[in-house]
Amino acid sequence: MGYLLDLRKFVGNRPLISVGATVLVLNPQHELLFQYRSDTHSWGLPGGSMEPGETLEEVAMRELEEETGLQARSVQLLDVFSGPDYFFRYPNGDQTYSVIHLFQAKGISGTLQMTDGESLDLRYFPLDQLPDPLEARAAALLKQVISRLVETTP
Repeated sequence: MGYLLDLRKFVGNRPLISVGATVLVLNPQHELLFQYRSDTHSWGLPGGSMEPGETLEEVAMRELEEETGLQARSVQLLDVFSGPDYFFRYPNGDQTYSVIHLFQAKGISGTLQMTDGESLDLRYFPLDQLPDPLEARAAALLKQVISRLVETTP
């Protein structure tokens, strides 16, 4: 998140447009991976902002590994989301309008682990029993795609 931190030195807490990736990870039981976030104390989805020179796929795979310890063989773009539902004010006052590229991870390997300080817990939840409290942007994303995920349940 170096790029956005550098921008914050100039704009303070004013809104930034942030381009990034969020990753859906489904386990073999078709449960969805969530992280309990240390900054908002709510459940969210792994993901983060693009750094200069990265592709969106690289962002998705990097953020997945940084936040969960998992690696993906590949990621598949599901959709792109932006607008008022993806505005967020962090507890420190920073504001962002997120442009979220939602990916689904394929070929997961590794062991769940929290190493970056952004997560207090990592856990899978059934699609019909999502965690509470759910971070606002994650809730908005899932409202748009949950029916597609349920339809693909084996």
